[in-house]
Amino acid sequence: MSRRLKRLIAAFAALCALLIAGCVFRAPLLREAANAWIVNEPLANADAIVVLGGGMETRPFEAARLYQKNYAHKILIMNVKLTPTTELGITSPEKDLTRQVLLKLGVPAADVVDIGAGVTSTFDESMAVGDWTRTNPIKTLIIPTDLFHTRRVRWIFRKELQGAGVQVYVHAVNPRDYTAADWWRHEDGVIAFQNECLKSIYYHLKY
Repeated sequence: MSRRLKRLIAAFAALCALLIAGCVFRAPLLREAANAWIVNEPLANADAIVVLGGGMETRPFEAARLYQKNYAHKILIMNVKLTPTTELGITSPEKDLTRQVLLKLGVPAADVVDIGAGVTSTFDESMAVGDWTRTNPIKTLIIPTDLFHTRRVRWIFRKELQGAGVQVYVHAVNPRDYTAADWWRHEDGVIAFQNECLKSIYYHLKY
Protein backbone atom coordinates (compact mmCIF):
# COMPACT_ATOMS: atom_id res chain seq x y z
CA MET A 1 0.00 0.00 0.00
CA SER A 2 1.45 3.37 -1.04
CA ARG A 3 2.14 6.15 1.46
CA ARG A 4 -0.34 8.43 -0.32
CA LEU A 5 -3.10 5.85 -0.05
CA LYS A 6 -2.37 5.36 3.63
CA ARG A 7 -2.69 9.10 4.18
CA LEU A 8 -6.01 9.20 2.35
CA ILE A 9 -7.32 6.29 4.42
CA ALA A 10 -6.14 7.99 7.64
CA ALA A 11 -7.77 11.28 6.62
CA PHE A 12 -11.01 9.51 5.75
CA ALA A 13 -10.99 7.68 9.07
CA ALA A 14 -10.41 10.94 10.94
CA LEU A 15 -13.27 12.58 9.05
CA CYS A 16 -15.57 9.68 9.88
CA ALA A 17 -14.56 9.93 13.52
CA LEU A 18 -15.37 13.66 13.54
CA LEU A 19 -18.75 13.06 11.92
CA ILE A 20 -19.61 10.33 14.40
CA ALA A 21 -18.51 12.50 17.32
CA GLY A 22 -20.59 15.35 15.91
CA CYS A 23 -23.66 13.15 15.77
CA VAL A 24 -23.13 11.65 19.20
CA PHE A 25 -22.37 14.95 20.93
CA ARG A 26 -24.56 17.16 18.74
CA ALA A 27 -27.12 17.99 21.41
CA PRO A 28 -24.72 19.20 24.13
CA LEU A 29 -22.58 21.10 21.60
CA LEU A 30 -25.54 22.93 20.09
CA ARG A 31 -27.01 23.58 23.52
CA GLU A 32 -23.74 25.13 24.69
CA ALA A 33 -23.51 27.20 21.50
CA ALA A 34 -26.92 28.68 22.25
CA ASN A 35 -26.08 29.33 25.90
CA ALA A 36 -22.87 31.09 24.88
CA TRP A 37 -24.78 33.33 22.48
CA ILE A 38 -27.82 34.18 24.60
CA VAL A 39 -27.65 37.18 26.93
CA ASN A 40 -29.86 36.93 30.02
CA GLU A 41 -28.88 39.45 32.65
CA PRO A 42 -30.05 39.41 36.28
CA LEU A 43 -33.11 41.61 36.61
CA ALA A 44 -33.26 44.64 38.88
CA ASN A 45 -35.81 47.37 39.42
CA ALA A 46 -35.84 49.79 36.49
CA ASP A 47 -37.47 53.01 35.37
CA ALA A 48 -39.14 51.42 32.33
CA ILE A 49 -39.59 48.23 30.32
CA VAL A 50 -39.09 48.44 26.56
CA VAL A 51 -41.24 46.34 24.21
CA LEU A 52 -39.44 46.10 20.87
CA GLY A 53 -41.33 45.70 17.61
CA GLY A 54 -42.15 42.19 16.45
CA GLY A 55 -42.42 39.20 18.75
CA MET A 56 -46.07 39.90 19.45
CA GLU A 57 -46.57 36.44 20.92
CA THR A 58 -43.93 36.90 23.61
CA ARG A 59 -42.53 40.41 24.17
CA PRO A 60 -45.64 42.30 25.36
CA PHE A 61 -46.70 39.33 27.49
CA GLU A 62 -43.34 39.23 29.26
CA ALA A 63 -43.34 43.01 29.66
CA ALA A 64 -46.73 42.82 31.36
CA ARG A 65 -45.51 40.03 33.65
CA LEU A 66 -42.47 42.06 34.68
CA TYR A 67 -44.67 45.10 35.23
CA GLN A 68 -47.00 43.11 37.48
CA LYS A 69 -43.97 41.95 39.48
CA ASN A 70 -43.09 45.62 40.05
CA TYR A 71 -39.80 45.60 38.14
CA ALA A 72 -40.89 48.90 36.57
CA HIS A 73 -43.95 51.14 36.47
CA LYS A 74 -43.79 52.27 32.86
CA ILE A 75 -43.74 50.38 29.56
CA LEU A 76 -42.43 51.85 26.30
CA ILE A 77 -43.89 50.48 23.06
CA MET A 78 -42.64 51.13 19.54
CA ASN A 79 -44.45 53.07 16.86
CA VAL A 80 -43.55 50.56 14.15
CA LYS A 81 -43.72 51.51 10.48
CA LEU A 82 -47.15 50.72 9.04
CA THR A 83 -47.49 47.76 6.71
CA PRO A 84 -49.34 48.06 3.37
CA THR A 85 -52.36 46.24 4.82
CA THR A 86 -52.40 48.60 7.80
CA GLU A 87 -52.28 51.62 5.51
CA LEU A 88 -55.34 50.20 3.73
CA GLY A 89 -57.13 49.82 7.05
CA ILE A 90 -57.27 46.02 6.78
CA THR A 91 -55.07 45.31 9.80
CA SER A 92 -54.36 47.25 12.98
CA PRO A 93 -51.04 49.02 13.64
CA GLU A 94 -48.66 46.89 15.68
CA LYS A 95 -48.42 49.49 18.44
CA ASP A 96 -52.19 49.36 18.88
CA LEU A 97 -52.13 45.57 19.17
CA THR A 98 -49.25 45.75 21.65
CA ARG A 99 -51.15 48.29 23.72
CA GLN A 100 -54.27 46.09 23.71
CA VAL A 101 -52.28 43.11 24.95
CA LEU A 102 -50.80 45.16 27.79
CA LEU A 103 -54.15 46.63 28.80
CA LYS A 104 -55.80 43.18 28.76
CA LEU A 105 -53.04 41.94 31.05
CA GLY A 106 -53.72 44.66 33.60
CA VAL A 107 -51.24 47.39 32.70
CA PRO A 108 -52.89 50.83 33.17
CA ALA A 109 -53.15 52.91 30.00
CA ALA A 110 -51.34 55.79 31.71
CA ASP A 111 -48.25 53.60 32.14
CA VAL A 112 -47.95 52.68 28.43
CA VAL A 113 -45.99 55.17 26.32
CA ASP A 114 -45.62 55.19 22.53
CA ILE A 115 -42.17 56.17 21.25
CA GLY A 116 -40.47 56.35 17.87
CA ALA A 117 -41.81 57.25 14.46
CA GLY A 118 -42.11 54.44 11.95
CA VAL A 119 -39.23 52.35 13.30
CA THR A 120 -38.13 49.43 11.12
CA SER A 121 -35.12 47.93 12.91
CA THR A 122 -33.46 47.32 16.25
CA PHE A 123 -31.14 50.22 15.48
CA ASP A 124 -34.13 52.54 14.91
CA GLU A 125 -35.56 51.37 18.22
CA SER A 126 -32.34 52.12 20.08
CA MET A 127 -32.37 55.62 18.60
CA ALA A 128 -36.03 56.11 19.58
CA VAL A 129 -35.28 55.06 23.16
CA GLY A 130 -32.25 57.34 23.21
CA ASP A 131 -34.35 60.30 22.07
CA TRP A 132 -36.96 59.56 24.74
CA THR A 133 -34.41 59.30 27.55
CA ARG A 134 -33.07 62.76 26.70
CA THR A 135 -36.37 64.32 27.75
CA ASN A 136 -37.25 61.93 30.58
CA PRO A 137 -35.37 61.15 33.82
CA ILE A 138 -34.49 57.54 32.96
CA LYS A 139 -31.47 55.70 34.32
CA THR A 140 -32.35 52.00 33.95
CA LEU A 141 -34.25 49.98 31.33
CA ILE A 142 -35.30 46.33 30.99
CA ILE A 143 -35.61 44.95 27.47
CA PRO A 144 -37.28 41.52 27.20
CA THR A 145 -36.70 39.92 23.83
CA ASP A 146 -36.30 36.60 22.03
CA LEU A 147 -33.40 34.31 23.00
CA PHE A 148 -31.10 34.84 20.03
CA HIS A 149 -32.00 38.52 19.60
CA THR A 150 -30.60 39.37 23.03
CA ARG A 151 -26.93 39.71 22.07
CA ARG A 152 -27.55 42.20 19.26
CA VAL A 153 -29.99 44.16 21.42
CA ARG A 154 -27.48 44.52 24.24
CA TRP A 155 -24.72 45.59 21.89
CA ILE A 156 -26.65 48.26 19.96
CA PHE A 157 -28.55 49.68 22.94
CA ARG A 158 -25.47 50.00 25.11
CA LYS A 159 -23.60 51.57 22.22
CA GLU A 160 -26.32 54.13 21.53
CA LEU A 161 -27.15 54.89 25.17
CA GLN A 162 -23.67 54.91 26.68
CA GLY A 163 -23.44 58.69 26.53
CA ALA A 164 -26.79 59.09 28.30
CA GLY A 165 -25.74 57.16 31.38
CA VAL A 166 -28.61 54.67 30.98
CA GLN A 167 -28.15 51.11 32.26
CA VAL A 168 -29.77 48.45 30.06
CA TYR A 169 -30.76 44.99 31.34
CA VAL A 170 -31.51 42.52 28.54
CA HIS A 171 -33.89 39.74 29.53
CA ALA A 172 -34.13 36.56 27.40
CA VAL A 173 -37.63 35.26 26.64
CA ASN A 174 -38.33 31.77 25.33
CA PRO A 175 -40.31 31.72 22.07
CA ARG A 176 -43.42 29.56 22.13
CA ASP A 177 -41.97 26.87 19.84
CA TYR A 178 -38.47 26.20 21.20
CA THR A 179 -35.96 26.82 23.98
CA ALA A 180 -32.18 27.02 24.25
CA ALA A 181 -32.22 23.29 25.07
CA ASP A 182 -33.82 22.15 21.80
CA TRP A 183 -33.67 25.03 19.30
CA TRP A 184 -31.94 22.96 16.58
CA ARG A 185 -34.88 20.53 16.46
CA HIS A 186 -37.21 23.31 15.27
CA GLU A 187 -37.05 25.10 11.94
CA ASP A 188 -37.90 28.45 13.55
CA GLY A 189 -35.06 28.00 16.03
CA VAL A 190 -32.48 27.21 13.36
CA ILE A 191 -33.61 30.17 11.24
CA ALA A 192 -33.59 32.52 14.23
CA PHE A 193 -30.06 31.55 15.32
CA GLN A 194 -28.72 31.73 11.77
CA ASN A 195 -30.33 35.10 11.10
CA GLU A 196 -29.11 36.64 14.34
CA CYS A 197 -25.53 35.55 13.68
CA LEU A 198 -25.65 37.24 10.27
CA LYS A 199 -27.44 40.35 11.57
CA SER A 200 -24.93 40.75 14.40
CA ILE A 201 -22.06 40.72 11.90
CA TYR A 202 -23.92 43.28 9.78
CA TYR A 203 -24.55 45.55 12.79
CA HIS A 204 -20.92 45.47 13.89
CA LEU A 205 -19.84 46.39 10.38
CA LYS A 206 -22.44 49.12 9.82
CA TYR A 207 -22.80 50.72 13.27
